[in-house]
Amino acid sequence: MSSDCADAESKVTGNMATIPARIRRELGIDNGDILRWHIDDDGTIRVRVVKGHTGTLDDFHGYDGDTETDVATDHDVWGVDTE
Repeated sequence: MSSDCADAESKVTGNMATIPARIRRELGIDNGDILRWHIDDDGTIRVRVVKGHTGTLDDFHGYDGDTETDVATDHDVWGVDTE
């Protein structure tokens, strides 16, 4: 790598590069986030973090199985209760 002062460095292995932990913490990068890469005309690389959607099913506790249901008669084609 160059002798320029860097915030952090990582090594490329195959086609993968590790994001240093300090950078991940500072930018709040988490599993499921997307990194969008852009190369400027002067060769500078910019990376934008796009937060992944998490917690969608946090309040879902599943079906407890106490009541029988028949999907063909109890729900419309969109899965909405018809009763």
